[in-house]
Amino acid sequence: MEENTNRKKIIEIKNLRKIYKMGDESIKAVNDVSFDIYDGEFCCLLGTSGSGKSTLLNLMAGIEKATSGTILIRGKDVVKMNESQLARFRQNSEGFVFQSYNLIGTMTAVENVELPLVFKRVPKRKRRYMAEQMLKKVGLGDRMKHKPSEMSGGQQQRVGIARAFVSKPKIIFADEPTGNLDTRTTKEVMELITQMAHDNKQTIIMVTHDNSLAQYADRIIRISDGNVIGIEEPKHNEVKVPANVTENPEIQKTTGSGGNPEATEAINMAGAVDSADTEIKSDTVGADTGFTEDSTTGEVIESVADNSGEIVSDKAFGTDVSNMSEADIEITADNVPVQTGENTSGNVPKKMVEKTPEKNTKSDSIRKKPVGKVSGIKKLKRKWFR
Repeated sequence: MEENTNRKKIIEIKNLRKIYKMGDESIKAVNDVSFDIYDGEFCCLLGTSGSGKSTLLNLMAGIEKATSGTILIRGKDVVKMNESQLARFRQNSEGFVFQSYNLIGTMTAVENVELPLVFKRVPKRKRRYMAEQMLKKVGLGDRMKHKPSEMSGGQQQRVGIARAFVSKPKIIFADEPTGNLDTRTTKEVMELITQMAHDNKQTIIMVTHDNSLAQYADRIIRISDGNVIGIEEPKHNEVKVPANVTENPEIQKTTGSGGNPEATEAINMAGAVDSADTEIKSDTVGADTGFTEDSTTGEVIESVADNSGEIVSDKAFGTDVSNMSEADIEITADNVPVQTGENTSGNVPKKMVEKTPEKNTKSDSIRKKPVGKVSGIKKLKRKWFR
């Protein structure tokens, strides 16, 4: 098959190997594999159980370490990264959809979707808005406060999809995403994933053993015994996807297993967090948060209004300071410029802000030491969730 040189490569695999040692025996799970994946492409790794397709996906995602070879993702060699670098890279560039959902049972739907944004240090109000909007897009606007045990299998997988897409990663890895779903729900979930990736110009790498699901892909890479045995582009019978899934009444009628799996692999990849110590509570679900989404860039921004209610700036978490004098601007502790003095320019309405308090004195900065041992989780909680 001829390679289209006009397309931009987002993943390059060269002579990749993964060998497991079992006593004196060596098992070649991935055996000298080379291929490329292009930006915005839906690529399917198709093979039977034990073919090495899931191992290959885990290597590409940085979950497992390769024995040898090269994995270039957006120009960076994943094989050479240490664990800390891999964790940050996954956080900024990748999203994951799992067969077993991997939702945290003690959290609501909106809290589960918020979790990747917590690790990215997104402010609380902004991440809540982003999570709510994503749940509405997957047809779960009325399930935001439901926990996994209160949802069907299809609904849980929709939450998992929303969690994978909420931070808008460039690449989505999906490992048998419909493996636990019935036929009807499988079709709905596949159409949803395909449409959302297309809308956001994201790349999908999906693992499956099902030939019918592979037909959703732009390109199919067939895997057998750790080798690539063929690469093909299916002839699509145009898959019809609802233009607006939130308005499709059938989208809510999902069925499937109502299990309540605890998050294991998902949390190990993002960083260990004790869900019992994680408080992402809010009574603002569905409320007017003052945020909007830029129709061109997709960036979530906060609208700034003057006393008359007229929008004067749509800068992301800031104030338009282009027309202010130096006397009117103060840099806060978060390095955000705000207007504090009299407005001499006459162009930007005055915005009343609370000045940052002066630095604490030595006596004020001394905190009482907690009684007993303080876990690392509680330290994280104090830092991120207060």
